[in-house]
Amino acid sequence: MTEAQVNRLGYGLLGKKRVKEAIAVFKMNTEDFPNSSNTYDSLGEAYMVAGEKALAIKNYEKSIELDPNNTNGIEMLKKLRASSSQ
Repeated sequence: MTEAQVNRLGYGLLGKKRVKEAIAVFKMNTEDFPNSSNTYDSLGEAYMVAGEKALAIKNYEKSIELDPNNTNGIEMLKKLRASSSQ
């Protein structure tokens, strides 16, 4: 499977509220494609949905490290950090 196919599978699970399974799929994608900013961005989103803020932040940071122009990751980090400091 390609990175995009695995990502679609993960988002399909996330859409069905199968968050743990989605996280497992996204984790696998980061392992298979460790240089892809998108895989870490997706994993960060799944952790955010699961309420795992620290893990969401960690994965969004990795995503931005790999692609400094990842505007979604930058915005999500701002939101997560703002909600953590309240």
